[in-house]
Amino acid sequence: MNKLGSFVSMALLALTICTGCVAMTGKTAGRNIDDATITARVKTNLTAEGAATLTQIDVDTNNGVVSLNGVVSNATEKERATQIARQTPGVTGVVNNLQVQAASR
Repeated sequence: MNKLGSFVSMALLALTICTGCVAMTGKTAGRNIDDATITARVKTNLTAEGAATLTQIDVDTNNGVVSLNGVVSNATEKERATQIARQTPGVTGVVNNLQVQAASR
């Protein structure tokens, strides 16, 4: 009976911890891992593109929706960043908040 009590106590503790994690972030641990994986893939794909400004883009993912933030050199790079993010597996949407750097005179 003592082993059963310990098992039940451990199960309740694990359940409480897992429930607390979901309540604090609004996402499950699995969703957090999926979003982190998507972010890493998008960053890797942007880096592979070779344009220096694409490597400086801040990428955040929330429930599969990727947000791109930062400054790029031109409108072509801004659009290319969106295309790269959309082509990444697991991405359900892209919010492009990138700003095009003003041309210096």
